[in-house]
Amino acid sequence: MSELAVAMFAAETGAHVLDEPRSARFARFRASFDEATFRRELTARGLRWVARSDPGFPPRLRAIHDPPPGLFVRGAAPLALLDRPCVAIVGARSCSPYGTAVALAFGRELAAAGVVVVSGLARGVDGAAHRGALDAGETVAVLGCGIDRDYPRAHASLAAAIAQRGLIVSEYAPGVEPAPWRFPARNRIVAGLAEATVVVEARERSGALITADLALDEGREVFAVPGEITSQLSAGTNALLRLGATPVTCVGDVLSALGIEPAPAEPVALDDRLARVRAAVADAPAGVDELSRRVGRAAADVAAALAHLELLGLVHEVDGVYRESVRS
Repeated sequence: MSELAVAMFAAETGAHVLDEPRSARFARFRASFDEATFRRELTARGLRWVARSDPGFPPRLRAIHDPPPGLFVRGAAPLALLDRPCVAIVGARSCSPYGTAVALAFGRELAAAGVVVVSGLARGVDGAAHRGALDAGETVAVLGCGIDRDYPRAHASLAAAIAQRGLIVSEYAPGVEPAPWRFPARNRIVAGLAEATVVVEARERSGALITADLALDEGREVFAVPGEITSQLSAGTNALLRLGATPVTCVGDVLSALGIEPAPAEPVALDDRLARVRAAVADAPAGVDELSRRVGRAAADVAAALAHLELLGLVHEVDGVYRESVRS
């Protein structure tokens, strides 16, 4: 049975690929589907298709209990990118500045260690993780719509950058519109491609928690970033911790679990915002409000910068006061 025909049938009819392939409905579709012509059209558009039975199909994804019949692929990287150590970073779309800083730093440091960062191209944590990874290595975006779509549209330029160096994948054929039910299905591919999943921020009812549950179902490692107990954005991650997820406070925690040596530390290049906040901390230890006054920026912006600097190991906090860290 042609796996491409199964995928196209599901795309055109909305049928569940596991339920329909032996039906008369599928037989009629299969008789009219010109696979050779469709493959040529894919190639002409710079797209690829890899079937589940193909030797190049990602082994980790093939191993899940409900793998797709195949993947549509866009991007310049070889498909073997999906065989490398992969870590998913997921979280809230409407994340906090702290969540953005954590996702950026984790994406960058994992990529610097040779890990491929996998996420869903959504707003918030997903986008930050992809951007951080692009600073130092490769990343893979998994879509919940047709492979030819950039969703959300606000991430079209990010998708183009990912395609230049990494991969964009989807089980959905060109032209398939985004739909609410497609995103939980997408999440099983995010979890299935990765050896471990890191949840940065998540509300109690979050798609990121679906990804975490799917990863746990497959026996994959799940990490959660601890958050403030009063923040709704931390309700989901703190719940994961109560259920036994591994707390993560630095990328080294993830790399250690995967048996990967961290990349050698290199001098850190800071943008103007981070450099000013770090300089203010170096002048004299202080809390967020005092540092905000010194640098003339909003407290939320300074708090996000401090979170980023903490993840880089440049500052640390004790009892609400930030101090410069001594780097060995």
